[in-house]
Amino acid sequence: MDSVSGPPILHAFSLKTLASSSYYLISRSLSPFTPLARNTILTALQRAIVVGYLEIEESGETYQFGRPEKGSNHVRFSVKNEAFWTQVLLRGDLGFSEAYMVGDIELDPETLGNLWLDNESGMTRIPSIFNRAITALSGLSNAFFGQTRANARLNVISSYDQSNEMHKAFLSKDMMFSCALWSDEEGGIHGDLHPRPDSHPAELEAAQLRKIHHVLRKARVQPGQRIFEVGTGWGALAIEAARTYGCEVDTFTLSIEQKKLADERIREAGLEGLIRVYLMDYREVPPEFEKKFDVFISIEMLEHVGPKHYVTYFKIMDKVLKSSGATAVVTSVTFPESRYSEYQAEDFMRKYIWPHSCLPSATVLINAANVASQGRFTLEGVENHGGHYARTLREWDRRFVANVTPELLAKDLPNMAEDPAMFETFRRKWRYLFAYAAAGLAHGYLTDHMLTFIRPDVPPIQ
Repeated sequence: MDSVSGPPILHAFSLKTLASSSYYLISRSLSPFTPLARNTILTALQRAIVVGYLEIEESGETYQFGRPEKGSNHVRFSVKNEAFWTQVLLRGDLGFSEAYMVGDIELDPETLGNLWLDNESGMTRIPSIFNRAITALSGLSNAFFGQTRANARLNVISSYDQSNEMHKAFLSKDMMFSCALWSDEEGGIHGDLHPRPDSHPAELEAAQLRKIHHVLRKARVQPGQRIFEVGTGWGALAIEAARTYGCEVDTFTLSIEQKKLADERIREAGLEGLIRVYLMDYREVPPEFEKKFDVFISIEMLEHVGPKHYVTYFKIMDKVLKSSGATAVVTSVTFPESRYSEYQAEDFMRKYIWPHSCLPSATVLINAANVASQGRFTLEGVENHGGHYARTLREWDRRFVANVTPELLAKDLPNMAEDPAMFETFRRKWRYLFAYAAAGLAHGYLTDHMLTFIRPDVPPIQ
């Protein structure tokens, strides 16, 4: 995500870190309950798997669920450590993801994600009452305290101040860490799933550039306008807006690493006279910025704002934009309205990738924009790019596997080159992220919305 609060600090993610965590503490203290946990989960799976086929292998024994049918998901995984069973029963999704990261199970996370979502109603019944209580408490904590100004920078450290070299290895050359837009030239949103004679290695670059220009067109950017951007990323959109339209861009981030590389890329492009990168919280916008901007753009930063701050966010948008003729485009990974809640509990994504993140819904954002501006914006467009994001994540996964090595990470994480187990845990964390999110977006469990707002005096596009 191209966030103001920043990419997913390099906390030394390792087996040692997990060993002191609740994962191993629970495993050791509750090992006598493993048979009960195993039987409870296996019984629940018999009822839960109604679409597709699941095989679980443990110590030479195989458990089978569902029916193998042509065209349905067939998933097989093996349990290497019986602690897996108590983890899943007590901690649900988080316990499962940690078991995969530390090697207690072996599987293809993408295929399992698809099977889980195909049988979601039954699978959600597996975690225990204890897990549901902890989930509720962590959801309340995240909603009320997750995105205070004090926490915002800490969230960046855990999320976006990772190695720039690592991100270069799997992102497109412009380093857009957000959803690309695929066209028929790249085979569309499923173009990567089947061999194509006309495929080429720069398809991700083409799709990301298309996304940038789509955003700029929807924002009706004109030559020489002034753009306010929340969430710099590594400067890709700001650079393209300045280079193509001669726009002046003021862009905000809390990520030290992103600002450092964005400034370097801006200098290399010879655009330092048009683009200014601020290491600053969006809530601390200078008073002299009031009513000075023609366009407001924010690409996948709203996931880091939190429900208690949506109105504040859109008040900033209203404050910096001119009273007439102004436009805004914001994008965010979202929940469908039926799944949205202000109280989103700690799970794999919020613990290991984007701490205290909270996905909005499109409706919640639209309502917040209206309240914050007191009706001074007209909603012009709503787009859902979820299918495009699923392919983007699959592309990132392929590049990550091909390019990210212990040697690449050694500069920022020297222990990666010395400890193969640490690197493998790190690698599994990222691969689980790509698979987990891609499956959710492909099935509509998650969505990815782009909202376009205009001042009331801006005429509709003919």
